Amino acid sequence: MEDLVIRDADVVDGSGAPSYRADVVVDGGRIVAVVKEAAAAGCQRPRATRELDAEGLVLSPGFIDMHAHSDLALLRDPDHSAKAAQGVTLEVLGQDGLSYAPVDDRTLAEVRRAIAGWNGPGDDVDFDWRSVGGYLDRLDRGVAVNAAYLIPQGTVRALAVGWEDRAATPAELDRMRRLVAEGMEQGAVGMSSGLTYTPGMYAGDAELTELCRVVASYDGYYCPHHRSYGAGALEAYEEMVALSREAGCSLHLAHATMNFGVNRGRAPELLSLLDRALADGADITLDTYPYTPGCTTLAAMLPSWANEGGPDAVLARLADDETSERIRHHLESIGSDGCHGVPIEWDTIEISGVADPALADLVGRTLEESARLRGETPWTTARRLLLADRLAPSILQHVGHEENVRAIMRHRVHTGGSDGILRGSKPHPRAYGTFPHYLGHYVRELGVLSLEECVAHLTGRPAARLRLPDRGLVREGYRADLVLFDPETVAAGSTFEEPRRLPTGIPYVLIDGRFVMEDGRRTGELAGRSVRRAPRRP
Repeated sequence: MEDLVIRDADVVDGSGAPSYRADVVVDGGRIVAVVKEAAAAGCQRPRATRELDAEGLVLSPGFIDMHAHSDLALLRDPDHSAKAAQGVTLEVLGQDGLSYAPVDDRTLAEVRRAIAGWNGPGDDVDFDWRSVGGYLDRLDRGVAVNAAYLIPQGTVRALAVGWEDRAATPAELDRMRRLVAEGMEQGAVGMSSGLTYTPGMYAGDAELTELCRVVASYDGYYCPHHRSYGAGALEAYEEMVALSREAGCSLHLAHATMNFGVNRGRAPELLSLLDRALADGADITLDTYPYTPGCTTLAAMLPSWANEGGPDAVLARLADDETSERIRHHLESIGSDGCHGVPIEWDTIEISGVADPALADLVGRTLEESARLRGETPWTTARRLLLADRLAPSILQHVGHEENVRAIMRHRVHTGGSDGILRGSKPHPRAYGTFPHYLGHYVRELGVLSLEECVAHLTGRPAARLRLPDRGLVREGYRADLVLFDPETVAAGSTFEEPRRLPTGIPYVLIDGRFVMEDGRRTGELAGRSVRRAPRRP
């Protein structure tokens, strides 16, 4: 007898095809039979050691979070209900050009400080790896959900060049090529960039093209957080499309939004750009989260020249009155490249997390509000906070537009990504709610997508981008990474007021045929492992 039969499920199989009723049989971590209702009526129904009655529930492939920031959370938090409870069975890590491999001791210390606002300082993590393969091996000891990894171009540049704003020398570029090749050989699925974050933003297009050529030779993809989501956003998208085509590399656009007042209602222009490139043979996909505010670190708002040299240099500039005034002028009058070329609006910047508990009274307030309560300017409050919290504060940035969010999620190359930052006392609710919010709000309540379309966006399409031959669909022989949810009640529990509430209507989640969520509760299973794409050798 097989391990499990899920009986009388409404199967939405991840392909976009209409749903059907079936019994799905799981054994040895894989789907071994899908017996549709019509076939089951004429023969003996499958039996197994365990039978699960799925009457009234939808059975789909596990959701794939194409943009996750769980690089350390997976290691420090065996429960990881933030993602497991959403039905996420695979996360793609190493995003936005900054993560923890490949590194040496110096670079690791610098990166830990630079992205403490995303992941915390990591004092509770044993950093017993330095290579991409070593990090993936660490995941293979057992984590809550599966994870794939993108080589972070900014970390590679920090390792080979440093944090200076200059072109790489030929020898440094050769070393970066070797580092990217080694990461791909060790199992990475592609390369990410954070082109509004230092030091990745200091790379010119020629340098990025050379690294993308290496990625393409291993059949990987390039995932840029490009140079602007505000002023010049369309030009920044055009730059990435042209660069990836020059390199012959597949392109996946990270959190593909059109934000700030300058881009209200302009999503159709982005989609037209993508449609023209797709019609001309380009291989492009994108991901979005189904919310309007963004989320990053407060330090990321600073102009690139202020971030040059790494965290210690930034703190020194902030402490110097003359340089601090120059930073303020760039932020408020010129439009910092860190703030996407748009003069900062302090009433859109909400503090979502701090490292120092003594600063917790600022969390949940905009910088404009906190400044008003203190009788000082917003920049004075922001500067004081950055210095006191050693660049660690995270923020919500309320600059998105609902019409753009809906238009982009309808596109045929769209996939789902949470961009979820899990630290902070008031994180963005997308970290805990992205996938049920798609299913509950945008499918059931608004009808922006059909259920079959939406599930394909969250499962089959991202699996195809990742070149995974046995995930993302409900098919015989595929891995039993599965979600059972109630289409009438599935919803994000998380809100901006209570961002850590878990979703409703997702009672069962399986990874490798093992229940990681059962009756709506997290089990003790650590069924997740690294997902490494066997590269096509150059």
